Amino acid sequence: MTDVPPSVSLGRHAALPGSLLPAETADVPVTSVTTHAFSFTGQAGEYFRIWIVNTALTIVTLGLYLPWARVRQRQYFYGHTWLDGANFEYTARPVALLRGYLVVGAFFLAYTLATQFQFSGWEYVAGTIAVLFLALYPWLVMKSLRFLAVSTTHRGLKFRHHGRAGGAYASYGLGNGAALLSGGLALPFAWFLQRRYQVDGAAYGTARARFRGDAGEFYLIGLTGLALTLVGGVLLAVPLLGVLFGAGVLDVPQTEDDWLGPTFLIALAVGYLLVLALYGIAWQYVRAATLRLVLNRVEVGGVVRTGATFSPWRLVWIGVSNAVVQALTLGLATPWAAVRRARYVLSGMQVRALVPLDSFTADVTPGEDALGEAATELLDIDLGF
Repeated sequence: MTDVPPSVSLGRHAALPGSLLPAETADVPVTSVTTHAFSFTGQAGEYFRIWIVNTALTIVTLGLYLPWARVRQRQYFYGHTWLDGANFEYTARPVALLRGYLVVGAFFLAYTLATQFQFSGWEYVAGTIAVLFLALYPWLVMKSLRFLAVSTTHRGLKFRHHGRAGGAYASYGLGNGAALLSGGLALPFAWFLQRRYQVDGAAYGTARARFRGDAGEFYLIGLTGLALTLVGGVLLAVPLLGVLFGAGVLDVPQTEDDWLGPTFLIALAVGYLLVLALYGIAWQYVRAATLRLVLNRVEVGGVVRTGATFSPWRLVWIGVSNAVVQALTLGLATPWAAVRRARYVLSGMQVRALVPLDSFTADVTPGEDALGEAATELLDIDLGF
């Protein structure tokens, strides 16, 4: 963060470089760093009523109610997220989302019908749609980020995302391509490029955000996740197989043919399931650690820094236990799981500011269409932040 001596006024012609305040209106005294904590006031029972109605109406309307369900969901979570005495707002219109959903849904339906029924020329239809999606994927991400930002307000000021298509294609197109061609070795670097694109394009009013992280931090997260999967798999598989052999559930192979028999196949299945479970846990860790890393590397306007103190491992436990409870309740615990996670994450988030948060100034925020947002929702594109 920019160092500012205590009790210094920015003055009308002395705004901090890159600050959130224009020089001509920056007559705001800077006294000290103030920490503002986030809080979440949502309740599981309260959100359950919204969730169950959303689910029922989405099913009855064959998915047409989905945009209204999405808006109601976000309005609830945004409205119960508080910072410095003011809550956030989600202002997107369901009709705007519906148009995007219908366009994306039409392409998705055509692709599904072509691959399922395989009518004459289906390869051309499915292939064209697949190529079109891959070509437009970075652009859709950019549109989604822009729409989500302009639909979010705090203290009456809109957020905005200034990301350009070129940056999106470099981060999500070339980045993902490099990760694929390198066998995953460049994947952490792709994460770095994508998070930097997301943050550097963001703005609150006239204040631009900057990402202060580096690629090495993402490699550390990736290596931790990889170690958890491989080392953890070995540490769990060896004693488990020992117990199965000792209990007589599995027999020690005596001949070469026995290695291809039921014993070997059962052992292989056990090992595969363990690695698969650990991979899911490792991916939960990667997401949680990435979220905390990014939040601890964001600077806004040169005078505000975000921070996160929540534990990625605790967040992993919440994710795993939430999934178990949701499975046991056939999905009815989904509202409880969502509220539980939101409350924990937001209780460990804060911003540190050199100026009052109501000193931000508004910017012109042009409208954004919801096509990209619809694509990320319907196709389950994970922006990761």
